[in-house]
Amino acid sequence: MALKKKPVKGMKDMLPAEMQVRDYVTGLIKETYKSFGFSPIETPCVEHIENLCSKQGGDNEKLIFKIMKRGEKLDLQRAETEADVTDSGLRYDLTVPLSRFYSNNANDLPSPFKALQIGSVWRADQPQRGRFRQFVQCDIDILGEASCLAEIELILATTTLLGRLDFSDFKVRINERRILKAMASYSGFTEDQFDTVFIILDKMDKIGWDGVKKELAEAGFEQEKVDRYVSMFLEMESAPDSLRYLEETLGGILEDGVIGNLRTIRESVEATRACEFELVFDPTLVRGMSYYTGTIFEIEMAQFGSSVAGGGRYDKMIGKFTGNDVPACGFSIGFERIITILMEQGFEIPGAAGKKAYLVEKKMPAEKLCQVLKEAKAERENGTQVLVTIMNKNKKFQKEQLAREGYTEFREFFNR
Repeated sequence: MALKKKPVKGMKDMLPAEMQVRDYVTGLIKETYKSFGFSPIETPCVEHIENLCSKQGGDNEKLIFKIMKRGEKLDLQRAETEADVTDSGLRYDLTVPLSRFYSNNANDLPSPFKALQIGSVWRADQPQRGRFRQFVQCDIDILGEASCLAEIELILATTTLLGRLDFSDFKVRINERRILKAMASYSGFTEDQFDTVFIILDKMDKIGWDGVKKELAEAGFEQEKVDRYVSMFLEMESAPDSLRYLEETLGGILEDGVIGNLRTIRESVEATRACEFELVFDPTLVRGMSYYTGTIFEIEMAQFGSSVAGGGRYDKMIGKFTGNDVPACGFSIGFERIITILMEQGFEIPGAAGKKAYLVEKKMPAEKLCQVLKEAKAERENGTQVLVTIMNKNKKFQKEQLAREGYTEFREFFNR
């Protein structure tokens, strides 16, 4: 069987130039989020299959890389279902493992606990620009904080990071799952119909309101309910204050404090943000994860044409492990998408230390080679990156290759 040199579909090799950018961004993420009080943690990449298939991850549960049982536990002859041969899988996000982590370690953690995670996740998704089957996620979560201070801190921390990467042309979209449910209930839909309604609503940007009405009707919903539902969104678009419109229309259905929280989040973020961006209330924002219970948000960038970060409140997830609900809210950056944008823009690491290459002639005597190495050592101690390598016959091509790796200065050492 011939060996294959290309990576598995949906995976990628990373060259040194990209790794330098990734390392810089990772360092900036840690530095920025630590300044907001987030503490780094790490969870295993392999998670119990029961946790991954708990009907919390939406469509991601269909994309799990499952791991077969091992040794005596694997009995293929008696296996009748997939559950008989699998007991774990690669994590598809960092939120489910975090919930398990917190439920297992809460007694050793402060409350509220501000967690920072950077790690690979895996989804058997269709690869496309900025989307891979193995990719890095960067999550910040606040566990144990029920007030909207959690949402404010998460939005401020994430947008501060993007600002430090010189992004400014982006939009933070925000909505509330309880508003979505109240609007659906007001229109006559029952709770068991909500998921179907929201899946169709989530397509609005692509199919428009006529498309939403058509798909809702094709799903078997009564035309009166469909018309009432869509008309609410259209009336909201023309209303001077969409939040006030919802407050007045859904007064007897929507929970107290929901609109007030959104106003507090908007006012606080706009007053204290560290960079320029647009914060908008978007009643069509759904987010696919079924574990969201309250505020949800996404960040869109014109350079990418879709969301590069997203998150929300998931107050019921930890309770599935412990039996006691814990308020929780998180924000996840699409690390790969950010890196894709930076690489396409030719991003250069600010303040990068100089990089020198020492080209040494072959068969250099030990005494002279030691002198070269001493010089390299002295420069490294002063903060310069120095590569010591044997000089090729084609020095011009060698220097061109090194220049592409960021080397700007060359010294040649000969045995003379």
